Amino acid sequence: MSVQVTARFHLAFPVQELEATRSFYEDVLGCAAGRLADSWIDFDFFGHQISAHVAPDELSDAARNEVDGKAVPVRHFGAILEWDDWEAVAQRLTQAGASFVIEPYVRFAGQVGEQGTFFVKDPSGNCLEFKSFRDMSRVFAT
Repeated sequence: MSVQVTARFHLAFPVQELEATRSFYEDVLGCAAGRLADSWIDFDFFGHQISAHVAPDELSDAARNEVDGKAVPVRHFGAILEWDDWEAVAQRLTQAGASFVIEPYVRFAGQVGEQGTFFVKDPSGNCLEFKSFRDMSRVFAT
């Protein structure tokens, strides 16, 4: 089954608390905040809806698997951005003093799946991956 490109995903994830979460997603990543309550907040995550729920007991370090010689956090989410936007997000995170789990680099260089990628943690330790393809037609190429 093929999903229409206009489809959006929704993701709910645990966080320690809302103030630092809102600051990171809104001020650092530039994601507009949406609805909120005492224990959750929604964000426009590059056109998709994510919901941060206060649930500190649900937080734990992600296991890692080797991908292209790097220890990639297994549990993560993120966005595939246009190349210029990917570079801009990396720059915003760098300027904000973010600590990268995996620094920005080009993965699978010279291969069909060549992509720019980096991983960063939000204030609650959730891992986010941002990636880009110079040729977006290769996102699902094998």
